[in-house]
Amino acid sequence: MPVRFIRSLTCATALIAATALPTFVQADGLAGAYLAARAATLDSDFKASADYYNRALVRDPQNALLMEHVVFARLALGDIKGAAPVATRLSEMGARSQIANIVMTANAVMKQDYKTIIDRITSQEDGHYEINALVDGLLLGWAHLGAGSVADALGQFDSLGQKEGLGLFARYHRALALASVGDYEGAEALFAAAEGQLTNTSRRAVIARLEILSQLGRNEQALEVLADAFSGQLDPGLAALSKRLKDGETLPYALAATPTHGIAEVFFTMGAALNGEMADDYVLMYARVASALREDHVDALLLAAELFDQLGRYALSIELYKQVPRTHPDYHAAELGRAEALRRAAKPDAAAEVLQQLARDFPKEAPVYTNLGDLLRQQEDYTGAVAAYDTALGLMDESVEGRWFLLYARGICHERLKNWEQAETDFRAALEIRPDQPQVLNYLGYSLVEKQEKLDEALSMIERAVAARPDAGYIVDSLGWVLYRLGRYQDAVKPMETAVELMPVDPVVNDHLGDVYWAVGRAREAEFQWKRALSFIDPEDTDSEADPERIRRKLETGLDAVLLEEGAAPLKVAHDG
Repeated sequence: MPVRFIRSLTCATALIAATALPTFVQADGLAGAYLAARAATLDSDFKASADYYNRALVRDPQNALLMEHVVFARLALGDIKGAAPVATRLSEMGARSQIANIVMTANAVMKQDYKTIIDRITSQEDGHYEINALVDGLLLGWAHLGAGSVADALGQFDSLGQKEGLGLFARYHRALALASVGDYEGAEALFAAAEGQLTNTSRRAVIARLEILSQLGRNEQALEVLADAFSGQLDPGLAALSKRLKDGETLPYALAATPTHGIAEVFFTMGAALNGEMADDYVLMYARVASALREDHVDALLLAAELFDQLGRYALSIELYKQVPRTHPDYHAAELGRAEALRRAAKPDAAAEVLQQLARDFPKEAPVYTNLGDLLRQQEDYTGAVAAYDTALGLMDESVEGRWFLLYARGICHERLKNWEQAETDFRAALEIRPDQPQVLNYLGYSLVEKQEKLDEALSMIERAVAARPDAGYIVDSLGWVLYRLGRYQDAVKPMETAVELMPVDPVVNDHLGDVYWAVGRAREAEFQWKRALSFIDPEDTDSEADPERIRRKLETGLDAVLLEEGAAPLKVAHDG
């Protein structure tokens, strides 16, 4: 869905952040609570933020800035009822606060007080909104429906659709509203128009249309829509819907069957559209309202959990994922999300346990084994990762383009296990699917260089990778290194210097540049780069290519002597010419 019209909206943190410490922090007892709350806000610790701002608000109960902070923290935690009194007080003081308006709207919906929503939106002066132009317009349509006027609701959606950039949103919610009052023919006409444009906007739009077609007794057409939308690749939730349709069951229309559900969908629609476009904490507001208005809105729950994960609040993320019941069709997606949150929370064993149980529950789901393989690979359990990738590839249709990544990842594991023949086979199979994939070209090319095999082909691969990703330091490093390995020392200088500019604190890249400088007779600069490389080595990184002992030997005796000790071929250009 289009998001161009909302790019100018301010993120939640900016809405409530002060550019300087307010004067009230000078008062006794306020400074500590305020500063602790501000630190918690910047760290996205919403529980601590709400607590500390409440403490400060007790000392200064008329401070609008503190009120807005409290409202936002409570909203982020999904506590609409706890946020509503403060939001109302803020509004009564005459403050213009988008966050407070969101909370008051949600609170009115919970009370099914649609008249208040209509009055607040229609009383706004020109150029001012309760929330923003799109959300106000959609809310007004659903509020009219909640107040009992279908005609006013449809008229509002039509009026909103005339505004530039808002037509798709307006038509989608008009279709949902029509279905909610039993006009399935009218709703299907909107979904079918323009070659199914509305259907293709989101997974939930597809589900809405399936429910509508099923209500019309057209299960076969619903199955065709489902197959076209997802090319036959159905997750467990969609597979469950497919089975019900095939069994001849009439699906209930449940996506937005009531005005309350419709308004929940407004907030979720906005959150989904803003996700990736706006700050995570801003998007979180919309996701939290959607799930507060409709407890069974699992997609809103999953979106909020994903946002908490991205904000680094892993405990909150895991808590939300665990709220999805085992019997729900999207339990599979929730458990995948929980495993990722556990991994990011530095709990790999717990993440692996979740994925292994999920594999037992869903033994035919390739994504489960893909995620397990990725986790084990990151934990350097390459043997376990290979087994997981083997299973994932066995479950995946060979026509799926995404197989390239599994082959690439399995190739990395084989290479680390010193199974080079299998590794090269996987890398080349990945390139058959994606011939110009820069990561695969670089990894295979670099590996061939290190093995002193097929160097001309390796150079060609890495040149193609650099052409695709000239800003990737590790790929540019590979180009310089293959040129060095080919004895083209002068040619290697420029790409290697570029690689160091792109990755200035990487020990391997700095070490490589030192070798190149030594090879062209720039000994002092070589020693400088080797010293830099040593300073950047993490002693806990046991998988690094940068060998501190070898670098120290080069500093003591020079690269030529080290190569001689290792029985490697001597440099041919540095001292010959």
